[in-house]
Amino acid sequence: MVIEKKDVSSDKCNILDVGVNAVNIPLVLTCIEHAIFEHTKGYICATPVHSIMVAQDDHNYKSVLNNAFLCVPDGMPLVWLGKLAGHKSIGRVYGPDLMRAVFDKSRDGSWTHYLYGSDPATLGTLKSCLSETYPEVSIVGQHAPPFRPLSDDEFASLQADVTRCQPDIFWVGLGAPKQDIFMAETLALLDTTVMVGVGAAFDFLAGTMKEAPVWMQRSGLQWAYRLYREPGRLWRRYLINNPRFVFMLLRQKLGL
Repeated sequence: MVIEKKDVSSDKCNILDVGVNAVNIPLVLTCIEHAIFEHTKGYICATPVHSIMVAQDDHNYKSVLNNAFLCVPDGMPLVWLGKLAGHKSIGRVYGPDLMRAVFDKSRDGSWTHYLYGSDPATLGTLKSCLSETYPEVSIVGQHAPPFRPLSDDEFASLQADVTRCQPDIFWVGLGAPKQDIFMAETLALLDTTVMVGVGAAFDFLAGTMKEAPVWMQRSGLQWAYRLYREPGRLWRRYLINNPRFVFMLLRQKLGL
């Protein structure tokens, strides 16, 4: 079997010094397929405006994004900026849609999956929903971590479980920036090939949290829907970071 290699490492948009790959979901699927076929380890960061802004204040996190196998545009503002920069084929790589696309592609059990994140009840529901939608899919393991850093013993237990399962794809649903930092720190230590951070996708696909209407997603208004649903948790992220993002972007475009 010969899989055409897709090198997208140099096809990036510079968005406030974060290199966002000018990709779309079909291209990401091809990159994942090639990585698994060649046993090339790497992690994928689904990157919205929030992650870009966190990276402005945390240079270590900026390095995490820039060292990713793929740093994909999980937000319409990043897609619009990519198109303005001349990347006509760039498209939104929304975490839940990417997860659906990967599971659909591996519905025959050709790729194995491990679910890491959320809580035990949500993970159980998620696995049931995925198995019902994709009956032949191979989910070989799952783990709901505590809401704190893992102890040495807890990580050793996770490491042993992943070694036992040897999943092709290790899904991480911890939210950014936590999930991206976790992937960067543990990729070399876990017996898996591709790690993918997908934020709240576990909750959306399990049905424990409602997604924004499609028209709001496509028009870049998903943030408003999420703010309406979770104002206490998300007000700072959107009401402070979004205007700051626009201001800093103007400074970048003006060469300041």
